[in-house]
Amino acid sequence: MMFGWSIGLEAWAWMGIWILVIAVLVWFLVREPRRSGPDDAMDILRARLARGEISVEEFEHARSLLEPPRPQENPR
Repeated sequence: MMFGWSIGLEAWAWMGIWILVIAVLVWFLVREPRRSGPDDAMDILRARLARGEISVEEFEHARSLLEPPRPQENPR
């Protein structure tokens, strides 16, 4: 005769899966969002100009390197 509770391997596997799912959800909720791309570089450039670390000419030159060329409009 067997007394008490026992848990099978399948139940342990399901508990492990649910623990993993919950851990991944918590990680997605608490991680810091990251921004990337040209907006970050432009924000840094604007901040440096505002602090006086670079001149307006340096700002304009760096901005022309960062921003894609704009298409020319046809005059009517």
